[in-house]
Amino acid sequence: MPGILTGEALRAFVHALPKVELHVHLVGSASLPTVLELARRRPSAGVPTEPADLAEFFTFRDFPHFLRNYLAVTSLVRDARDIHTLVTGLAADLAAQNARYAEVTVTPYNHVLDGMPADDLLTGLATGRAAARADHGVELAWCFDIPGEKGIIAGRETVVFALRERPEGLVSFGLGGPEVGVGRAQFAPFFTAAREAGLHSVPHAGETTGPATVWSAVHDLGAERIGHGVGAYTDPALLEHLATQRIPLEVCPTSNIRTGQFPSIGAHPVRRLLDHGVLVTLNTDDPPMFGATLDGEYVAVAETLGLTAGEIARFAKNAVEASFLPSADKTALLAEIEEILLQDPELLA
Repeated sequence: MPGILTGEALRAFVHALPKVELHVHLVGSASLPTVLELARRRPSAGVPTEPADLAEFFTFRDFPHFLRNYLAVTSLVRDARDIHTLVTGLAADLAAQNARYAEVTVTPYNHVLDGMPADDLLTGLATGRAAARADHGVELAWCFDIPGEKGIIAGRETVVFALRERPEGLVSFGLGGPEVGVGRAQFAPFFTAAREAGLHSVPHAGETTGPATVWSAVHDLGAERIGHGVGAYTDPALLEHLATQRIPLEVCPTSNIRTGQFPSIGAHPVRRLLDHGVLVTLNTDDPPMFGATLDGEYVAVAETLGLTAGEIARFAKNAVEASFLPSADKTALLAEIEEILLQDPELLA
C-alpha cells in the first residue's frame, strides 16, 4: 500500500517525531545498570546483582510475578539520591528518543512504607525534575498513584500526601497494582478529593481485567484518561463511550505481551481500539523491565498494522492532546509534528 513506511525510513520517521510519554512508572524506568548498582548496594532486597541473573529476574511468568519483582526493585530505592538518579536516568532515555515531555507515575506510599523519609522523596523529585529540564531538555510531570493491593489505607494516605505536599509538577492522581480482586469503586472518595483539588484522574483499568473495570474507572473514579484500558475491546458500548467522550487510553503493547495478556502485537487489540475511534496513545510502562522503548512501541505497532506516516503521527498527536500540558505547549508540539509530516519520510532515513 502506498505511503506505508518500513525499515530504516520507518525508524527514522518515528525518531524524528517529537513525542510525549503518558504511562511510565518511575521505578520501572530504572535502567538495568541502575538496578544492578542499587542491588549491589542493598543485596538484602533479593534483587540479582549479576546481569544474566537480572535478565532472568525480568522474564515474567504472569502479572503477579511481574508485580512481585517490581516491588522488590522498589525496595532498593531508599533516599533522595536514588530518586534523583531514577528521574535523571529516565530523562536521558526520553531525550535520546526525542521525547519532550512525560507524565511519570510515582507511588509515594510504597517508598515511605519501605522507610524513605517523605522529604527525601520530594527532594529527589524536585532536583531530578530540574536536572531533566536543564540537562536533557525534557519536561516532567508527576502522577501520584495508589498501590491498590494495599487497600483503603494506601488510598487515604496517598491522597493526603499528594494534597498536603502538592509538589511542583504534580498534575494527576492514579491507581495501580493488581486489578483482580481490587475493585475500583472503593477508592472513589480519594479520587473525588483529588479531583476537587484540581488533580486529573488517571487510574489503571482494563490491564488484566475486562470492560467492567474500565466502566468502574469511568463512573466511580471520574477517569479522564485510563492506564492501559485494553480490556475494553470486547464491549462495543464501552468502545463507543470512550470514543465519543474522548477518554484516552494509555496503551502499552510490549508490557501487555511481556506480562502475558496477549501473545503478540498482532493479537493485541490496538487495531480494534483504533477502528472504533478510541483515542489511543502508545507508552512503555516499565521500559527496561520489558525491553521496551517509546520509539520501539511506535515501530512495532506501525510494522504490524502497516501504517502510513500520517497514521503513525496520529499517535504522537494523540499523546500531546491527551496530556496535561498547558495549551500553548500543546500547540507548539503539534506544530512540530506537522512540520515533520510535511517532509518526505524517505528523506529522513
